[in-house]
Amino acid sequence: MSGDHRTPALLLFGVFVAVTLAITTWVSRNRRGSAEEFYAGGRLFSPMENGFAIAGDYMSAASFLGVTGLIALFGYDGLLYVVGFFVAWLVVLFFVAELVRNCGRFTLADVVAARMSERPVRIAAGASSVTVSVLYLVAQMVGAGSLVALLFGSTSEAARAWTVIVVGALMVIYVSLGGMRATTWIQIVKAVLLLGGTVALTVLVLVRFHGDVDGMLRTAAQRSGHGEAFLAPGLKYGGSWTARIDFISLGLALVLGTAGLPHILSRFYTVPTARAARRSVVWSIGLIGGFYLMTVVLGFGAAALVGPDAVRESNTAGNTAVPLLALTLGGGAGSTGGTVLFAMVAAIAFATILAVVAGITLASSASVAHDLYASLRRRRAEPRSEVTVARVAAVGIGVAAIALGLLARDLNAAFLVGLAFAVSASANLPVLMYTLFWRGFTTRGAQWAVYGGLVPALGLVLLSPVVSGSPESLFPAVDFQYFPLQNPGIVSVPLGFLAGWLGTVTSPEPADEAKHAETEVRSLTGAGAV
Repeated sequence: MSGDHRTPALLLFGVFVAVTLAITTWVSRNRRGSAEEFYAGGRLFSPMENGFAIAGDYMSAASFLGVTGLIALFGYDGLLYVVGFFVAWLVVLFFVAELVRNCGRFTLADVVAARMSERPVRIAAGASSVTVSVLYLVAQMVGAGSLVALLFGSTSEAARAWTVIVVGALMVIYVSLGGMRATTWIQIVKAVLLLGGTVALTVLVLVRFHGDVDGMLRTAAQRSGHGEAFLAPGLKYGGSWTARIDFISLGLALVLGTAGLPHILSRFYTVPTARAARRSVVWSIGLIGGFYLMTVVLGFGAAALVGPDAVRESNTAGNTAVPLLALTLGGGAGSTGGTVLFAMVAAIAFATILAVVAGITLASSASVAHDLYASLRRRRAEPRSEVTVARVAAVGIGVAAIALGLLARDLNAAFLVGLAFAVSASANLPVLMYTLFWRGFTTRGAQWAVYGGLVPALGLVLLSPVVSGSPESLFPAVDFQYFPLQNPGIVSVPLGFLAGWLGTVTSPEPADEAKHAETEVRSLTGAGAV
């Protein structure tokens, strides 16, 4: 990209960073320093505010950059991500939001520990939550690197690396200084910007084709090089049985994974009541549904107007389809309109990445401090010391995310999020569902459910084509690929549920019926909820 495109994008990005840092500074001067303030923002947000924040937390760089790129490259098969991401919220609405708000305080482990032996289940749930969060953070870092590679030229590896480092540093500042309150307002601002930018681009695409969606799809199919196959299932996940099973595995992970994401669960604690939590989800479903419908138009619009070949030339994984579409809609390289639209998309994408990584970092640092640290030093730990540990943990998680983001820089951002969803669905969802709905569930069952899903999910990813054995792998020069699927969900999710059941039926100690009854009453009525 020329300097004409680069400068406005960086200026807009700088404005967003300045505004969000101002919010963080203001919040840090007015905070009380308590754990409830740091982890849950004082539980003072309204359902609408929290709904916008949830949408801002969920509509990530993987959605804005990765999903549209997959649709632009693979057509119909890219739609699986849209369907999976959206349908997952029905699971959250009907089975998770209200019950989790009533049973817990700050994290997933609070819900499980309410009726189990506290220390072992907190360690298991905390370790799983941190793992999921780091995988999700890597996807955002990859999105940041891809955007800057386009902005400064695809050969500028140094610019890409420095961007990942800057994003990591900013997310540590947001979390350590502002906590949940600053993070929430950053996510609200980002949600408004992202929805506004997406609406503008969608309208421009439809205007370019005079409202003829069928004409847009036909043009996309013609330019794809695959003809009608571009609009039919099977271009990416068809052909072999392995690809088809991978398709089912990915869908399973996307639909079930949202309900176990730590940064989504933590948002239900920022409102005062369970009813407010449920209304927050209704708000977020409306916002997220509208957004994903528009990403379909943007994906096929990029295929029709930019072309899959140009998208692949810019970024092999397709992460730059939307910025290239904005450039084309504005009149092409060198035009004023193209410069303005490209700058707008680049700034929104940066804002998206920063807001999402702040939310994920806060959730993972809360798991480290509130679950891992506090469970190991429960008698001596004070709320203020937990908050201090959370701030230190944010730095460590930021460093880990930066390192992994640099390593995985050539993978598709949406695909990386799919892996995080698979681990979430395999380790966090089974223990959450069993805790809420199975009277006989025990502490051993809780531990086995977490580790029985977490270890196979990570192990299968390490042995999959994602890590080795193909030119698109993390380590293309070596081959220790023994698991044929790219997404482990179809194997690891059932293993997580099976391990939880097996651990419970072989447990030497029966379940505590009194604690279950207390948890059930609290989850359904809110009596005794914090």
